[in-house]
Amino acid sequence: IDTNMKETMKLLLMITDRYFDTIERHMKYLRCLQHIEELSAAVQQCLMTSSIQEAIKAVDSMAVLDCGLNQSGCSHLQNFLRETLCFWHKIIKDRLASDFEKILAQLHWPIISPPTQSPIPAANYQEISSQLELLVTQLLALQTSALASCQGLPSTQLVSSATCLLQAPPLCLPIQIMLLPLRRRFKYHFYGNRQTNSLSKPEWYLTQVLMWMGNNSAFMEEKIQPILDRAEASFSARVELCRGLLSLVQEKVASDASRLLYDDVLFCHLVEEVLQFEKELRSNHLYPAVLPGLLHLLLEDAVLQKWLTVEKKMAVEKMDAMLSAEGAWSSQYKDISDMDELKAPDCAETFMTLLQVITERYRALPCPSAQLKFLELQRELVDDFRIRLTQVMKEESRCPLGVRYCAILNAVNYISTILGDWADNVFFLQLQQAAVSHGEEMVLRGQGTMEVGRLASLEGSLFDGLLALLDRLKGDMLGRLLEWTMREITEKAKPYCQDRWLSLPSQHDQSTMTLSSTACPMMLCVRDRLLNLHNVLSLSLFQLAWQGLAERLDNFLYQNVILCNHFSDGGAAQLQFDMTRNLFPLFGHYCKRPENFFKHVKEACLILCLNVGSAILLRTLLNESEEEMRDWTGAGDPSPEAALNELGVYCLAPCDVLILLSLRTSWPGQ
Repeated sequence: IDTNMKETMKLLLMITDRYFDTIERHMKYLRCLQHIEELSAAVQQCLMTSSIQEAIKAVDSMAVLDCGLNQSGCSHLQNFLRETLCFWHKIIKDRLASDFEKILAQLHWPIISPPTQSPIPAANYQEISSQLELLVTQLLALQTSALASCQGLPSTQLVSSATCLLQAPPLCLPIQIMLLPLRRRFKYHFYGNRQTNSLSKPEWYLTQVLMWMGNNSAFMEEKIQPILDRAEASFSARVELCRGLLSLVQEKVASDASRLLYDDVLFCHLVEEVLQFEKELRSNHLYPAVLPGLLHLLLEDAVLQKWLTVEKKMAVEKMDAMLSAEGAWSSQYKDISDMDELKAPDCAETFMTLLQVITERYRALPCPSAQLKFLELQRELVDDFRIRLTQVMKEESRCPLGVRYCAILNAVNYISTILGDWADNVFFLQLQQAAVSHGEEMVLRGQGTMEVGRLASLEGSLFDGLLALLDRLKGDMLGRLLEWTMREITEKAKPYCQDRWLSLPSQHDQSTMTLSSTACPMMLCVRDRLLNLHNVLSLSLFQLAWQGLAERLDNFLYQNVILCNHFSDGGAAQLQFDMTRNLFPLFGHYCKRPENFFKHVKEACLILCLNVGSAILLRTLLNESEEEMRDWTGAGDPSPEAALNELGVYCLAPCDVLILLSLRTSWPGQ
């Protein structure tokens, strides 16, 4: 029985506690409701006595109470409070806005066109300034973070769905009110059936907004900013005005862009105007980079994809036009030697300018992922242009020594040079890092782990694949050009190869020696080809060309003239004279020591022209070395290599020197 009594008592106590808790909550609810009514009555009383500042304080108290009710779960009470709060907030704002607009009108706001002369201050200017400061301060006080959820702010109406992602803080109340006349003008001129509302003329409203920014910036900085500073506001009046005007343009551009997705010409024009607007906004009006302008509107999926598609389409059309143009393969700087080092044909220079213009268009985009899509487009265009150059080259490959073939080679070299410069450009290096860090599949596809690692460490570049293809094409074309050049030279050299080297008499006086008559056609051909290549190839390509030609010519003369003949003393001297006094100087125009590029010929001439005694000693030394009858590492005599080095022979092997010695006919006893 006692146990049952205890349980019953506990139950009664719990019920009683809950009863009193419920009563207490109801009392608090009623007191809160009464407090709301009292605050509402206080606001009404203050407004009746024009005590605006006191009314704002009462509204602030409501806002504090609203914050306190956020976790209460009293949804009906909170809704009632917010409705009351918004009701009084709107009444106070409307009253202040009306007074504020009257003061602004007296100060000639807004300034629609550039003032021709400074306005004459009104007689009651001091009073107007005081009223302006009071109203701005009161409007700032009215705008609190707790009120943001229930304000019917104009700024929230100005921003379209395309810009809602940017969650920018609302404009301050004074600026919102100052924007109203400009907003009305904008809507009047650039919406509806007005002639000024033209999809083909986005520059009209973009330029108009920039003019409003410029015309009113001085007013904001001179009259509004000091008031904000004294009120300890942490924002710029000029920037806030720009932000408000920008919201008008954002809505308009977002609307126009969606309507122009099926008109390439007008869409391109809109993009160009938006990019120009953004440039002027940032540079001329110093709009902060941390705040969004218009470029984010171009990143919408449909708009960005359209931009990429149109960019590619127009680039391909321009490529077709530039390759078929009359002066496609001539350089526009051909008559200005100082500016024509690369000798780039007009089509290649126009193409790289096209790519540079594309870069300038997407450089300012605030999204690396979008920038990488344009970079991938550029890489596709370069590869497309390379394929086109290859096709034209195949048509011209029947005449590799022709002007057009060399112009194509210059084009390949020019594009490769520019891409090499881009690989070291800070902008493209930043894109490269972004591609690696974000794992952009589109840009990195086909790249192995090692290649991605090289990209991450900046050892490689995003252009390496293209550069490899271009270098391969350049190497193939240069090889074919040199092959044809050598064909012509070898044809001219046939009489020289078959000259009577064995029977030529010795000439004791070298000053009377002249070039072999059989060598003249070959030498003239070499001279003419060098001059022609120097005139038609870029400097870097010509360096490769003459060095490649020297290497091939050195090998040809060594194999077909020297190793295929026997030489008397006179024949060897004549060969050396032809080479050192005639052939080598032809290349001396392009380097200081041309003989270093004819090592086989130079050293062979040296061996063939050795005096008899030295030749006998050298032959003996080399023969003994070949038969391995002496231990040269321990003997006092020099090694064969050392002996050859003393003579100035570094390229030819001892066995080659023995062959050359065997080609001499002037041995004792013969």
